[in-house]
Amino acid sequence: MKLFLLVVLGVALCTERAFSLTCFSCKDATSNMHCLSTTKCSDNEKYCLTSYTTSGIGNDRHQRITKKCSSFCPTIDLNIGIAGVATSCCETSLCNISGASSVKTSSTILTLGVLASLACILRMGF
Repeated sequence: MKLFLLVVLGVALCTERAFSLTCFSCKDATSNMHCLSTTKCSDNEKYCLTSYTTSGIGNDRHQRITKKCSSFCPTIDLNIGIAGVATSCCETSLCNISGASSVKTSSTILTLGVLASLACILRMGF
């Protein structure tokens, strides 16, 4: 009976190792196609995290994607017109194949930001 319990314990320990989390990983990639490397997460990292950032205006707009293993899942979806960041998390191996929901620049927010900046400049000039 003791031998049977030791075998069951050994199988359980080996089985958990076989199912450790694996995530896609990259840092500041310009495209999701540059984020196809994989990494095995440590035992305390339970999430695959994808972070998508944008900055700039019009044709001078830049985007960056970062993917990695994470021990926590930050929920960020922020857009201030000329810059933004969005994150997404998942909990199964290789679940972060696609990018985070892209940060969409609202033309209304961009216009309001430009108008507010102009108002401040004009107010300082008088």
